Amino acid sequence: MPDDAAKPGDGIVTCDACPVLCRIRPGRSGACDRYGNLDGTLTRLDPFVVTQRVAEGAGALVPFGGKDWDGALVSGAPTFVTGIGSGTTYPDYKPAPFIVASEYEGIDMVTVVSEGIFSYCGLKVKIDTDRFLGPETAAVRVAGEQVGHVTTAEYGSQMLSLGGVRHLTGGSKKEGNVTCDTMLKLCGGEAVEMAIDGGAGMTLQAGRPPVINAVREERMRVGCGSATIGIFARQWRDHADEVIVVDDHITGVLTEHQAGRFLDMKPSGIRVRGRRSTPGRYFQVAEPGTGWGGTDITDPLSIVEKIDPKTAWPGLRLLMVSTTGEDAAFFRLDDELVPQPAPMPAPLQTVVERIGENCEPALATVLFMAGAGGSLRAGVTENPVRLTRSVKQALTRVTTGGAPVYVWPGGGITFMVDVTTLPDKAFGYVPTPAIVAPIEFTLRLEDYAAMGGHLDSVRRLEEVAAEPGRDGRLKALRWHEKAPWPGAPLAGKEEES
Repeated sequence: MPDDAAKPGDGIVTCDACPVLCRIRPGRSGACDRYGNLDGTLTRLDPFVVTQRVAEGAGALVPFGGKDWDGALVSGAPTFVTGIGSGTTYPDYKPAPFIVASEYEGIDMVTVVSEGIFSYCGLKVKIDTDRFLGPETAAVRVAGEQVGHVTTAEYGSQMLSLGGVRHLTGGSKKEGNVTCDTMLKLCGGEAVEMAIDGGAGMTLQAGRPPVINAVREERMRVGCGSATIGIFARQWRDHADEVIVVDDHITGVLTEHQAGRFLDMKPSGIRVRGRRSTPGRYFQVAEPGTGWGGTDITDPLSIVEKIDPKTAWPGLRLLMVSTTGEDAAFFRLDDELVPQPAPMPAPLQTVVERIGENCEPALATVLFMAGAGGSLRAGVTENPVRLTRSVKQALTRVTTGGAPVYVWPGGGITFMVDVTTLPDKAFGYVPTPAIVAPIEFTLRLEDYAAMGGHLDSVRRLEEVAAEPGRDGRLKALRWHEKAPWPGAPLAGKEEES
């Protein structure tokens, strides 16, 4: 809790938890709703969250806050202090709000806990779809304001980059506020409507299927057209003479493909449009779109460039299918070698359905990405670079709300975390604007002392829980056991010479 915040006269206190410096009247809260004036004392309003490993049967896996548990601290259970509800000391001219000692399998540990105020942060959003969302680098807008852009498409997914300091603070005040609000909602598991310049309208929600142009996506493609052929070639061989898997990236043609050749399939003489890459693999057969396989086509025969009469034959069986199995059609060549629609044979229908079965559910995944800068690190140690080195040497574990993070190589402590792995209401904001996120640094006590940590501020969890005014502010959640216990030490490695 920020200290020396009380002001004389009329009970107003000044909050120094961020640069806004709200002056808060009695019984009111600041602009961020995180701090309030309770009886003349600046108080963090949300619960301070800890997690506990509480057994419920042998090896049982339970989510945060299991309904069968009242959330009370369980005596003797391993407990980890998260940054959620801890408050902050921004800027960190003093030790972090909580530096808590604990023990793990006989090893003395320390967890340094804070809520970081991140102006330098953003979201990486993975959207499982082969639909065309918009041109690469196109602006992503919410309420008309640009909050990010389309980035590179990956395997079966479209990627967005949202937020970042340029949108938070580098544009207009409205752009910054809309960007901050968008990020906070996505981090909190809420649905957000957005639109891409020259592309689609979407509703995205972390861990839920994306809704694109008012249509809910159900399947992530099984693979590109070439991969789909590689997976299902054997199952098609005896029931079709040719299979064309339509895909915006790589359209596959079975009898030309290495898989078809391996199975000694006779060439069909059917040639598709586009740029031939390697045998049976074609690029750019159509424009990107929301049709078959992420292309703009609705008639699959439109990608057939020619049928060679010297090779094809009447009665040839042709299956055309998309990479999700949602679109499929069967044809037979007539006496003029013109494809004619025909009923789908049952064995082929089975394989089409199997394509769908092998598609994972389409989801929107939201990763929060931020840099833990010098000011935040000063709350951990008087020499911040030592914390950075400790993280790089795998002596210090970085978590957010207890959830594991990925720390990027290179300079600084830049980390990413899946927002669905944090407890509810883990994120907040300040109106600078910036996102507030919990962050914890856990390491051995001896390593903390060696880095010049604030040893005078180390307390036991029991002391924290017993603080005056802490009653009702401490909230215990059951650890989900699906990730490494955040209070365990990392193995570490020798410091480079």
